[in-house]
Formats: sequence, structure tokens, C-alpha cells
Amino acid sequence: MILLLSAVVVAGAVAWAGWWIAREARTAREEDARARVLRLIALFSPGIGAVLDDPRALLIWQPLAATARTLFPAEFAALDRAWGRSFPFGAEQIEAAHARWSADWLAWERTHDAEYKLKAAQIEAALAAEGGPALGRARLDAVEREKLDKYQRRYEEYARVSKALRTLSGRLNS
Repeated sequence: MILLLSAVVVAGAVAWAGWWIAREARTAREEDARARVLRLIALFSPGIGAVLDDPRALLIWQPLAATARTLFPAEFAALDRAWGRSFPFGAEQIEAAHARWSADWLAWERTHDAEYKLKAAQIEAALAAEGGPALGRARLDAVEREKLDKYQRRYEEYARVSKALRTLSGRLNS
């Protein structure tokens, strides 16, 4: 009888120890998962701010986020639920970045045009005062070339970034 009672006590102790070990292991896994989520938030926080400052930053941060999303799907699913949308960048952020990039381009284009109209007007005023048409014409031509060169360089960057942002948006929407 005592042997049977001892066996029951030992079996109970082993069962309790197994339950306690399993509970501790589950708690440790949950804590590790929460720590990974916090590290992902910390990792992408600078990127979220950078994209708000400059839409081009999205071209660096979004592919990194897509790779991390592939490596840590459970953590990103938790972040998406908590964030209320795709973390850290979703289609809305990409579309907003593209819209801002386009608006910034239009603002730059207006400023650029006004800057060079003023330069040309100053040269024309100096030309009228000096009376030297050949030198004035050469200066006006140089300003026009400078204007076009600067515009072309900036437009190439605008078109490249705009296309890349559209591509990112297309990937998220498909």
C-alpha cells in the first residue's frame, strides 16, 4: 500500500514538474516573440521617420521590410494587427510618398522656372544698360543651358524615383 501511495506521489510530482517546465518554456517563447516584435519596431522606427522626411527613403526601407516580413511572418502579423495596417509601410504610405514626391517635383519645377526667369531678366536689364548685345546674348544662352541642364538632371531623378515608387505600389496591390 505504501509503495502504491509512494508511486502515486512520485507520479504526481513528475506530472507537476512536467507541467511547470512546459509552462515556463511557453512563457519564455512568448517573451522571446515579444522581444522580437519590439526589436522590429525599433529597427523600422527610423525608416518610418525617414520616409516622412523624404519619399526616396521608402526605396531603401520597404524592400528591407519585405525581407524581414518573410523572415518573421508571425511577428509581422502581430504588428499588422496592432498597427491597424501593414507594418511599417503599406500601400497607403507608398501612395502618399508617391504623391508627395510628385508635389515636391511640381514645387521645385515652379521655383526653378522662376529662378531662371529672374536670372534672364537681370542679364537683359544689364544688357540694356551696357549696350553690348553679343556678350549679353552669350550670357543669356549660358543661363538657358544651365537651366535646361539642371532641369534635366532633376527630372531624371524625379522619373526614376517615381517609377520605383509606382513599382512598389504595384507589388503591394497585387
